[in-house]
Amino acid sequence: MSKVRIKICGLTRDQDVQSAVAFGADALGFVLYAPSPRAVSPEQAAQLVKHAPAFVTTVALFVNETQAEIERALSICPFDLLQFHGDESPEFCRQFNRPYMKAIRVRSADDIHHAVQQFPDAKALLLDAYVENLPGGTGQAFDWRLIPQLSVPWVLAGGLNAINVADAIIQVQPFAVDISGGVEASKGIKDPQKIKEFIDEVRNVER
Repeated sequence: MSKVRIKICGLTRDQDVQSAVAFGADALGFVLYAPSPRAVSPEQAAQLVKHAPAFVTTVALFVNETQAEIERALSICPFDLLQFHGDESPEFCRQFNRPYMKAIRVRSADDIHHAVQQFPDAKALLLDAYVENLPGGTGQAFDWRLIPQLSVPWVLAGGLNAINVADAIIQVQPFAVDISGGVEASKGIKDPQKIKEFIDEVRNVER
């Protein structure tokens, strides 16, 4: 089994960024969506990404944000990758000349097939649970049996934790896994032991 990449999302504190990096996360996610309990400002994110070393990807998460606000955020913080978690069109996502990932809230296999066709230049698709009126970070899993064989990189999100991630990887073999609530002490506050246990479980599957 090839290496499964790991993204720790919803980081709000220096020590949590440092824990994620120390235990081997491949990517760090920062939520630039004010209604989220894990939201940070571009200015806060700029301070947090200072702890990201070379070869660890920094990801900015937006939900139906304006073009002007995204450009302002990028002028403040040099994120490596953009993650769009709302109803953004392909044209909107690609206009920033920055690699991007598109999140899909899965209700059926058709949602995934449609996204593959609609976002051919996305660096990855992120498959998350559909919960009405919530764009993500719900802590709920969806039916992984809906995931078809895909020829594009894709990321599994939603309801993952150290208990179920190994089974998830064996069952659906994602390119990467994305976790937020499953490694938290409370919303926005990560638990370093949970981060370590989650990453250890992912790496153990690969051995």
